[in-house]
Amino acid sequence: MNRIQLDKDIQPLSEFRSKTAYYFDRVKETKRPLIITQNGKSAAILLDVSEYEAMVEKIEVLEDIKIANEQIRSGLGISHDNVKKRFAKRVNK
Repeated sequence: MNRIQLDKDIQPLSEFRSKTAYYFDRVKETKRPLIITQNGKSAAILLDVSEYEAMVEKIEVLEDIKIANEQIRSGLGISHDNVKKRFAKRVNK
């Protein structure tokens, strides 16, 4: 995801309503999120679909890494040599 440009990527809801198609096209083209404000406070974020999917995938990988670290700390890890042996058994079948 491209970094937000504060001078371009924050718009009030009234502006967004009047130019919805324009902002959809811009988000799709720039791959930058659009922050929509209401009463001067951030209210919503418009993201390109592919950028959203990439973000969800990254979060899932980070969650898997967190789980793996917890398992290693709990003594549930498997040594590299043990993994190689298990893999070799499966390949040789």
